Amino acid sequence: MSESITVAIIGTGEMGTAIGRRLRERGARVITSLAGRGAASAKRVASAGLEVAGNDDALVSDASMVLSIIPPGNALAAASAIAPALARANSDPAFVDCNAVAPETVRQIAAVIAPTGRAFIDASIMGGPPSSALNASNRDPRIYASGPDAARLTILRDFGLDIAPMDGPIGAASGLKMCYAGIGKGLTALGAALIEAAAREGLSAALRAELEHSQPSLLEWLTRRVPDMMPKAYRWIAEMEEISSFLGTRQPGGIMFEGAARLFERIAADFENGGRDSRVATQAEKFFSSGKKG
Repeated sequence: MSESITVAIIGTGEMGTAIGRRLRERGARVITSLAGRGAASAKRVASAGLEVAGNDDALVSDASMVLSIIPPGNALAAASAIAPALARANSDPAFVDCNAVAPETVRQIAAVIAPTGRAFIDASIMGGPPSSALNASNRDPRIYASGPDAARLTILRDFGLDIAPMDGPIGAASGLKMCYAGIGKGLTALGAALIEAAAREGLSAALRAELEHSQPSLLEWLTRRVPDMMPKAYRWIAEMEEISSFLGTRQPGGIMFEGAARLFERIAADFENGGRDSRVATQAEKFFSSGKKG
């Protein structure tokens, strides 16, 4: 077994906590912060067995790596907040931005970290949260890394993560994430919008029947992806805006993803107001349940 390391994680959402749990299970010391977080985050962190730091200095002081795994809209502000503590750290931690941001955004984040003198790694997570040792039913994510210090992240392979360094500058890993997420989440947005439109025109049964006839694989994919998206649409809004920026906000592709952001924004607002009030959610539930055998 490799010598243990200390990894600090900024972000106690589902992904950040799951990655922290995997690292801890494989022998790393993992520390995070609950500043500004609620009871759900505290429960996740306790379940994963992660240490909790009382302040930013305690979080990063002895870390070899600082992984930022938060909603993309908060990524730049989080880097700015942690930078003074990074500069004071006893160790020489690398700051790893793992967020779904556009290349231009990640370069802005790198510029914030640069005065600290610490290494910066542009990283992107492809796939869902890693399973715990007790539940290996899902496929682990792959984490791409780019920039001159990307190879430093490969040490986390020894602690159970699939790390894939890229031969590219800061921005390459984030650009790949924009392309990958844009395909998967863009198709999810397209499916959700057209399922709602079909319902409005009284065409749900006909659309489903045609998909079953000519596109069964696509129907199976949508059956998984669209309902799964509904309760976490709020997390996809800023990501769609980053993809829009990546494509060019005045370009056709960028305009399309700005529309996806507004669709997810509406779904998220409806869920916040009771969940089942969402027009898309209601129609999607009817659409996908109509094909289930009783």
